Amino acid sequence: MAVSRDDVLAVLARVQVPGGTLVSRDLVRAVMVDGGTVRFVIEAPTPAEARDLAPAQVAAEMAVKALPGVTDVQAVMTAHGPAPKAATAAPPNLGPVKIGQHPTPHQGGPARIAGVDRIIAIGSGKGGVGKSTVSSNLAVALAKQGRRVGLLDADIYGPSQPRMMGVNKRPASPDGKIIEPLHAHGVTMMSIGLMLKEDEAVIWRGPMLMGALQQLLGQVAWGELDVLIIDLPPGTGDIQLTLCQRTHLTGAIVVSTPQDVALLDARKALDMFAKLKTPVLGLIENMSTYICPNCGHEEHLFGHGGVAAEARRLDLPFLGELPLSIDVRLAGDAGTPIAVGDGPHAEAYARLAQRLIAGGVA
Repeated sequence: MAVSRDDVLAVLARVQVPGGTLVSRDLVRAVMVDGGTVRFVIEAPTPAEARDLAPAQVAAEMAVKALPGVTDVQAVMTAHGPAPKAATAAPPNLGPVKIGQHPTPHQGGPARIAGVDRIIAIGSGKGGVGKSTVSSNLAVALAKQGRRVGLLDADIYGPSQPRMMGVNKRPASPDGKIIEPLHAHGVTMMSIGLMLKEDEAVIWRGPMLMGALQQLLGQVAWGELDVLIIDLPPGTGDIQLTLCQRTHLTGAIVVSTPQDVALLDARKALDMFAKLKTPVLGLIENMSTYICPNCGHEEHLFGHGGVAAEARRLDLPFLGELPLSIDVRLAGDAGTPIAVGDGPHAEAYARLAQRLIAGGVA
């Protein structure tokens, strides 16, 4: 019988260390099962404690090796150590709540968020394809059609939704535990950017990112929502992995421009979602056409039709084309997404929202 990740964690949860067990103290990282080979990391708070945990590492290796089907165990001990102050940003302090901490242990499969019916992740393989613009405008377009919509900015390193949604108020936390989200254009929204100065950088390692995402999902009072849109960072890293493994997602939408370079990275995002067993709801071609505001000439600056062709090749829904327009850029910079108003650009997002609602996923 093949061993699972949960089997490994169950065994490690019985390995005693000062103050609890390896799992209860949240010392286990990066558990990977590859056939009969099991790999994991024991991450101690300090180098001194790492030395004291050496016997626990041996005990953990022996306990996992005893599991049926395990042929090899590779355990690595590591430690945080005191980080240089100049290189590490302190977690944003929201009154008594600090965002950015190690994730708490998670047992079982992906979990639902209380009160949230559907969760859609908006992803891309690379930056610069307009994923955040699509996320904010889609959220507004869905809200205009009567849906109760939330928008989570999960791009921890480069949060842009506060500017695009036109909010800058700091969220409150009356009880020191639950964070109250903000509201704009009919959308309930939350971003770590609301807790930082506009030019302040987040300089965190993976565990801090994962912990911050866990807090933004689980400690925010989202209320009753029909759909929560999650604006992912570019790439296929810690945030995507944590979200797909820990949160019950309705599915993901992949945004790309038509050009070959963008499609190369979009394919990687699609492969990631497939490996993480996250349904792909469809593909969007952004910056598909440009119409000159002076003469009306239509130009395809980044090519045209590449995303639709890729969707056909993979037998995935093609959700539509969105134009390249200075009006969209100006609206986002001004904090009023183009979907708030009327006109052809707003109608493009309205059609996208209608298609998702008709398909039962939003």
